[in-house]
Amino acid sequence: MKIRISKENLMKAIQIVSRAVPGKTTMSILQCIMINASGNEICLVANDMELGIQTVAQGIILERGMIAVDAQIFSNIIRKLPDNDVSIETSGEKVTIVCENSKFAILGRDGADFEFLPEVDRSVGIRLSQYTLRDMISKTIFSISSNESNGMMTGELMEIIDHHIRMVALDGHRIAMRKSQLKEMYDDRKVIIPGKTLNEISKILSGDTEKTADIFFTDKHVLFTFDDTIVVSRLIEGEYYKIDKMLSSNYKTIVICRRKELLDCLDRATLLVKEEDKKPVIVMIRQDEMELRINTTLGSMDEVIAIRKEGDDLNIGFNPKFLIDALRAIDEEEVKMYLVSPKAPCFIRDEEDLYCYLILPVNFITID
Repeated sequence: MKIRISKENLMKAIQIVSRAVPGKTTMSILQCIMINASGNEICLVANDMELGIQTVAQGIILERGMIAVDAQIFSNIIRKLPDNDVSIETSGEKVTIVCENSKFAILGRDGADFEFLPEVDRSVGIRLSQYTLRDMISKTIFSISSNESNGMMTGELMEIIDHHIRMVALDGHRIAMRKSQLKEMYDDRKVIIPGKTLNEISKILSGDTEKTADIFFTDKHVLFTFDDTIVVSRLIEGEYYKIDKMLSSNYKTIVICRRKELLDCLDRATLLVKEEDKKPVIVMIRQDEMELRINTTLGSMDEVIAIRKEGDDLNIGFNPKFLIDALRAIDEEEVKMYLVSPKAPCFIRDEEDLYCYLILPVNFITID
């Protein structure tokens, strides 16, 4: 194999596929990046058996071939090279990398040892803008669980209903739900996609409203294709939680307030919260004001903001981080909070049901 490619194009491709290189593994071949120039394009591939990424790097193929190289060594070498064209040539398993006056020789591995991406049937899929996909991921991903013991909660539900797509994440303390209209009608579909996959995809997507992403589903895999990149991931198997039964429509109190004002107040409150602290922010809802109080080992804070209220007065406690995450994921100037009691979940949702954030309350001791 012999190829010539600009450092900029090569580094961009390396950064994309490196997201599928595992940090630790007993299979050393999985810590490699495959450079595949056996066809008409230069493709870089990485695959950890759960998540695989392939992207095209624009360059010139002088001799066809393929080689697997250690991802960390290869990435570090290319990063330190001058900003110019890079020549990569193989002789057996020897890989020679040349850029201007710099020349490296490293050992590669036979491409036959590498685990290529699984073939995914592209007959069942959807199309949406890259902006919509990235936006929906970023506004729900924070609610997935980091606890691997409950695999279902480490992923997100992606649901196709008529001409809508809905994404849902939960961790046992909160739920984040986003819905968006699709331009075409598709068959109903439900899949559970690992949070790691969605997190990595959101970092690669351009977020351009004019660019699209195609998503294809099988029983075991999901495939994303956009720009010159393909991402394949295993799905989480099983039945997702019955979310609609958790989203109650019975409320005793509705609070309308300015989103940024409430968010800024909560940000100030967390100045007094240590990372290991479990101290709640106490929300005291009255006729035309909402008082927020917090008391920790570092001190206390008390602040009042103006609201519009329908229904009963209420005192309720929350993990302030959960409220902050939800409010940061909302773009509207005003938000509506729906509450029932100090023991029941709070819902922050819009009239069109395009988003809903459920947050469970926490117990607290009243501050006098």
